[in-house]
Amino acid sequence: CAHLLCCCGEGAWLSLACHPLPQQPVLGFSYVDLVEGLQDGRFYALKRILCHDKEDRREALHEVEMHGLFEHPNILRLEAHCMVEKGPKHEAWLLLPFLRRGTLWSEVEALRDKGTFLPEERIVLILLGICRGLEAIHAKGYAHRDLKPTNVLLDDEEQPVLMDLLASLRHGASTMANRGRGQRWGCCSQVLEGQRQGLPGWGGAIPARPRAPSRTALCYSTSSRKG
Repeated sequence: CAHLLCCCGEGAWLSLACHPLPQQPVLGFSYVDLVEGLQDGRFYALKRILCHDKEDRREALHEVEMHGLFEHPNILRLEAHCMVEKGPKHEAWLLLPFLRRGTLWSEVEALRDKGTFLPEERIVLILLGICRGLEAIHAKGYAHRDLKPTNVLLDDEEQPVLMDLLASLRHGASTMANRGRGQRWGCCSQVLEGQRQGLPGWGGAIPARPRAPSRTALCYSTSSRKG
């Protein structure tokens, strides 16, 4: 396997071993490699974003900035990052936690192959974690624009972790200016928590406004095993 160096702070570098696994394309302009920290022995996912010009580099750094805004168990954290020159081009390297369980969609597909479904209680817990992650994003004035099972990872405790901040996060000031709307969606995690615990008065439907097709599609995919 190859050996890499990744900057993890001003003047600090992390030595990595890149394992010979097939590269997985992401968004068409980036790849994810499985790497191992030679000092700590931990596995990481190294996302390499191909940057052809200054605009690409700006967008890659924007993703780094987005990661820096959030420190939440339901949002994928950034371990380290650096910009690497590749001749006339650059690659932005983002060192991310490696979650062995993969995406929510991988979990759904595995169950579909077995002819089974996710239990309702587990679906509620997953949706609860997703809503908590979304609340943290909304609290910073941003919105996740591409919520789908392939953009939700599962950690070892089966907690959902939102990812893909480069393509999915845009400043949501215009869509969240209406405080009432934000409060209505902000209640979703409370509704799910109340339903999970069987609390009286929490048996109603999740608020339908503002319209949330991505969340609806996510619920449908998780429960029906369809994309």
